Amino acid sequence: MITTPLDEDRGTAAGDRDVCIGAGQCALAAPRVFTQDDDGYSTLLPGREDGTDDPMVRVAAQACPVSAISVTESGG
Repeated sequence: MITTPLDEDRGTAAGDRDVCIGAGQCALAAPRVFTQDDDGYSTLLPGREDGTDDPMVRVAAQACPVSAISVTESGG
């Protein structure tokens, strides 16, 4: 599971490598946040582990054909 906090008020996004099939939709939708590793699976770009305010993270989650990316809203 890869996880990135979006911010205190917006929640977190997580990608499940056990579910990921390497379709690359996350990297296409949110290229400032996601990339694909050498095996083609979704991974966070270096420096994005501590969060992002990129609204495209939600688009990436919706674009994933196997729902490997989830966005959880914060209660804040």
